[in-house]
Amino acid sequence: MSRVGKQPIPIPSGVTVDLKKNNISVKGPKGNLDRELHPEISVELIEDVIQVNRSSDSRRHRALHGLSRALIANMVAGVTEGFRKSLEIVGVGYKVELKGSSLLFTLGFSHPVLLHAPQGITLEVEKPTLFHVSGIDRELVGQVAATARSLKPPDPYKGKGVRYVNEYVRRKAGKTSK
Repeated sequence: MSRVGKQPIPIPSGVTVDLKKNNISVKGPKGNLDRELHPEISVELIEDVIQVNRSSDSRRHRALHGLSRALIANMVAGVTEGFRKSLEIVGVGYKVELKGSSLLFTLGFSHPVLLHAPQGITLEVEKPTLFHVSGIDRELVGQVAATARSLKPPDPYKGKGVRYVNEYVRRKAGKTSK
C-alpha cells in the first residue's frame, strides 16, 4: 500500500464531511471546499476518520491513492486553519501596495503591474516590500503566490525580484575584468 494513502485522515470537531459517489465536500469554520475524485479511488467515512482505498495494486492506482489522500487532507486543513504564503520584494525602488482586493507592483518596469485576487484569496501588505497570500484552498494560494513571484523572479546576479520569505537564491559571480 501507499505509505501516504493508507494513513487515515482525522476529522476535527466543527468539520463536516459529505461523500457522494466521486464527490467530497468539506465544511468547516473558515468555509467549504468541494472536489471530484478519480472514479477508481473510493473514500469511506468511518466515525470521525476518512479512509481512502484503491481498487487494485497497479502503479497508476498507487499514485492516485496517495494523491487523493493528500488532496482530502489539504481540504480538511484548509477549512480549519487555512493556508498562507509570504513573499518579499528585494530591490531598490521595488514595492507593492494594496488597491482594493488587488496588488499594485512597482518592479522597475515602465509601468506598474496589477495582480487581481481570485475569489477565496485574501491579499495583505505588511510593509511595502512584504505581502501575504492566504485562503482555504492550498492549490489556489500556491498558484497566486507563484503568479506574483513570476512577475519578477529573483535575479541570480543581484538577487533582485519577488521571492518567498526564507527562499534561498543562489548567487552567481559576475564578469571579472583583466
